[in-house]
Amino acid sequence: MATGEQFPEIELEAHTGERVNPAKSEKAVVYFFPKAFTSGCTREAIRFNELYDEFRALGVEVFGVSTDSPETLKKFAEKYGLKFKLLSDRGGALASRLGVLRPTGTAERVTYILRRGEIIAVLKGLKSADQHADRALEEVKKS
Repeated sequence: MATGEQFPEIELEAHTGERVNPAKSEKAVVYFFPKAFTSGCTREAIRFNELYDEFRALGVEVFGVSTDSPETLKKFAEKYGLKFKLLSDRGGALASRLGVLRPTGTAERVTYILRRGEIIAVLKGLKSADQHADRALEEVKKS
């Protein structure tokens, strides 16, 4: 999916046990990561966590999404003290609809910036996983 399109309406289970539909947020950053506890995904989550208060000050909610189970995401969030919700796309339904599901069953590393469900920016192909948080914050500040 591309800029200007509507983000899919889908509820995912958060690591906290609640169900969340990111498209319902006024402003959101939804970042997909391949697998919890891997080095790149850990660096990326930690960087989003470091910048989380800046995102919130701008009225933006942050959601990390992977095909990991809610139980795995809960352990990951607790281990690193993550302040934002991690959402389980177990089975890859959302990643598939967005065209970012890999043949391995994991999602590509891609970040969507949303305003009222509309995709206003997409970040893909960045050299380093932890660049996603900084670039997403730049995009949010521009919009």
